Amino acid sequence: MLFLGIDHPAVAAKDVEELANWYCTNLGYTKWFRHEKPVWMLKAPDNSLLEIMPIDESERPKRTTWTPGWSHIAIRVSDIKKAIEVLDEAGVLWGGELANAIGGGQVRNFFDPEGNMLQILERKGL
Repeated sequence: MLFLGIDHPAVAAKDVEELANWYCTNLGYTKWFRHEKPVWMLKAPDNSLLEIMPIDESERPKRTTWTPGWSHIAIRVSDIKKAIEVLDEAGVLWGGELANAIGGGQVRNFFDPEGNMLQILERKGL
């Protein structure tokens, strides 16, 4: 197989260190590699990667789930109700209620501290 899958999504941040720390503290990532730019490559418990890089001077466009282009990162969880409790304790801003996920399971949207849309998603049997 030539194409193996997604290596990493990347998010541009106002404060690379602060956002990297937030992902580590609240979503279970660990700091895997730091480039001097500064850029952090974070590793999830399943070894998938997430890049946190600095923003440029462009303005952030207003987005919804259905805005053209990449929309969000969905983070798979083993227990969505427990994940909601943990994220409630972290004070996340929710983007909606618990809903049925396309393809099965349950999903809930939320935002990181810089306003990037994320989802937690529980799928049984995958």
